[in-house]
Amino acid sequence: MLETRRSFIKKAALASVSPMVLGCNEVQKKSRPSGRITMGFIGVGRRGGNLLKTAINYDVQVLAVCDADTNRRENAKNIVDEFYKRFPEKGTAGCKAYNDFREIIERDDIDAVCIATPDHWHAYAAVAALKSGKDVYCEKPLTYNINEAIAIMKAVKANDRVFQTGSQQRSGSEFRVACELVRNGVIGKISHVDCSFGGPAGPCDLPEESAEPGLDWDMWIGPAQMRSYNSILSPRGIHKHFPKWRNYKEFGGGSVCDWGAHHIDIAQWGLGMDDSGPVEVSPAKDGPTGTGGVLKYANGIYITHKGKGYGIQFFGDRGEVKVNRGRFELILDGKRVAGHDKNDRTSSLEREVILAERKYLKDARVKLYNSKNHFSDFLECMVSRKKPVANEIIGARSVICCHLLNQVYYNNQKIDWDPQKIAFAKGTGNPKWLTRNYRSPWRV
Repeated sequence: MLETRRSFIKKAALASVSPMVLGCNEVQKKSRPSGRITMGFIGVGRRGGNLLKTAINYDVQVLAVCDADTNRRENAKNIVDEFYKRFPEKGTAGCKAYNDFREIIERDDIDAVCIATPDHWHAYAAVAALKSGKDVYCEKPLTYNINEAIAIMKAVKANDRVFQTGSQQRSGSEFRVACELVRNGVIGKISHVDCSFGGPAGPCDLPEESAEPGLDWDMWIGPAQMRSYNSILSPRGIHKHFPKWRNYKEFGGGSVCDWGAHHIDIAQWGLGMDDSGPVEVSPAKDGPTGTGGVLKYANGIYITHKGKGYGIQFFGDRGEVKVNRGRFELILDGKRVAGHDKNDRTSSLEREVILAERKYLKDARVKLYNSKNHFSDFLECMVSRKKPVANEIIGARSVICCHLLNQVYYNNQKIDWDPQKIAFAKGTGNPKWLTRNYRSPWRV
């Protein structure tokens, strides 16, 4: 039944004209005869729960949810069932709740999965889903290490699937226009980019606490090495904050792989490096530190990791483009010609971005992928079978930059890198830095 449904999706895509103008109802009609794309959600904490609510409002039929924590998965199941009871025209109640994500992946009636687990689980779940024939929406940072990024790219290609990385800044008009200004030479020849975010993760030294009732700790740990439970890693009950597991290198890459995955991704977009990467990565010049690292590209342009700053700041010989969430500035010949700050009440971000686009990109030669909404872009590409705005190559290339930056911090030594071979170069680096010591049976 699943393959028949997917064959229908592909045939419908050939008849459609422009997938980017499809609305939710059109996605439904073109997806399959029974009406809706079906999805399962793996990891339904703070971020996964938000994506779940987004999906049901896009008329996606959510058939299953999964979480290692009983409270979270039952809460997610209830959200889905209560929504469909209130709006039966949008779907049918009866969502299944699983402790083991493999039970979702084994279901033939599920078209796609959304993965919002801690980072150390992303790759295993994503590759398994892709091999089962499912399309995948996976949160950023895409992977825990570099080899996992390569594995996901290979699995998407081998299984001909649609994959969206949850780097939602790619679907923000301020980021797209900022990158188009750079790519079209509005600020002249680019010399460098500053990206501002926090530092790398550190070793986990949290004390043991009594286990959370209803939490499968062995499943939560998964590919990582076993350690005792602590509520900072997996908070008790239904929490409303982002847990701090990402601060510990056993489970995540710190702010370098959190906000760094967002901001370096936009820098790569603006530099036209979506299918490439740096050739040299250096730690801070003044010794071991959590900031100051530099990613240098073959054309001489470099990205500097700043601890504090605007977000993403492109420097050209004619001016600057600065962008962050809720903020945007274009500076030409020393004068701010467009801009909005979140505290600015004299204008709006939308207005300033539109004005800059109309004035400086009217005859632009380079037009970037214009996604209006990150999740709906994924659904639309499930119909068209085209690559989404933050496809697996983009997500993998961006997170590889983050992992390289972390490795120069962890080891305080320069790395030469071959972005085409996706490998260390000139005798630098250590193969062990590309992977991890996986706990059986979860090797990627």
